[in-house]
Amino acid sequence: MKHHLALDPDVTFLNHGSFGACPRVVLAEQQRLRERLEAEPVRFLAREYEPLLDAARHSLGAFLGCNGDDLAFVTNATTAVNAVLRSLEFTPGDELLITSHGYNACNNVMRFVAERSGARVTVAQVPFPLQSAEQIVDAITKAVTPKTKLALIDHITSPTAIVFPIERLVRELEGRGVQVLVDGAHSPGQEPLSLDTLGASYFTGNLHKWTCAPKGAAFLHVRRDRQPSIRPTTISHGANAQRRDRSRFRVEFDWQGTHDPTPFLSVPVAIETIGKLVPGGWDEVRARNRTLVKQMRDVVLRAIGATPAVPDSLLGMMATIPLPNATTGQGALPGMGALDPLQDALWHQHRIEVPLFTFEGKRCLRVSAHLHSTLADAEKLAAVLPSLL
Repeated sequence: MKHHLALDPDVTFLNHGSFGACPRVVLAEQQRLRERLEAEPVRFLAREYEPLLDAARHSLGAFLGCNGDDLAFVTNATTAVNAVLRSLEFTPGDELLITSHGYNACNNVMRFVAERSGARVTVAQVPFPLQSAEQIVDAITKAVTPKTKLALIDHITSPTAIVFPIERLVRELEGRGVQVLVDGAHSPGQEPLSLDTLGASYFTGNLHKWTCAPKGAAFLHVRRDRQPSIRPTTISHGANAQRRDRSRFRVEFDWQGTHDPTPFLSVPVAIETIGKLVPGGWDEVRARNRTLVKQMRDVVLRAIGATPAVPDSLLGMMATIPLPNATTGQGALPGMGALDPLQDALWHQHRIEVPLFTFEGKRCLRVSAHLHSTLADAEKLAAVLPSLL
């Protein structure tokens, strides 16, 4: 697949999980749409945009196993989390649940909302390393109390790359009257989804990662009974629109001011493009990458004399490896300061792009596998990592 992407051929790219990589044919589709927009902006945005957006949303709905009318395009999953949490009302004494494996940006939204309303954020301490999915379920369900109003649960955790048993968690929590907001930033393309069957109150996912759409393409799925309460982060013309042909949810989210909508409109081509790169379609994409990432992880583990942090059954297309005898490092997220010096050394000395970060005081490395990845990529990392450590 590498020749289908604009990735630098001189870089060993083991960090697809952070920002993805977009195929050239999808970028060409986005550029075609941009040229169409700029050729006659009024015609495009005032006359053509809405039906184009409807078609893209329904194509995405088929991919996600849901009705397209229950989806809203957003620029990223963090925006969707903001939209949901800042739409809901909480009171002093309410509890909002997150986990110790949650994504920092989204946890910050939860804390902001709690501080503003007087609610309290509680943290379910999920162990790491861990041996079974049961440990995840136990940690989260034991943190629920009669005061818990909402839980923000990752489907696939960003720092630890664990696939949480989301179907069981949603069933347990929603069954107790706790609204579940699933942060599925890594889910689309990495895991098969059926959002209608899942039944979570809210689910968001990025499309620029494993689906390989352009940057700025993500979605929010809101269960039909929850939609009247959810407003976009940007209030615009839809707030007082008198239309009767579609819901306020649809009208408000579909137009939040002038912006470049081409990432949203390119999503169907991204889904189709990746699915056609292997004979077995998306099922083969996922199976191939799951197998490869376990092989990549094992190559690195052998090189540094470590053991797996989680069982194979809890891995998707990423794997996090705690580094032995390495307890210091720096955050490797945008806006959180300099990258880890080992990450910089791998990049500057060997042109290996792989993320390093500190999780619960332990320095970790995370490898990702997509169709452009090969076992040789991990072997190159494994050959140089011990000496750098």
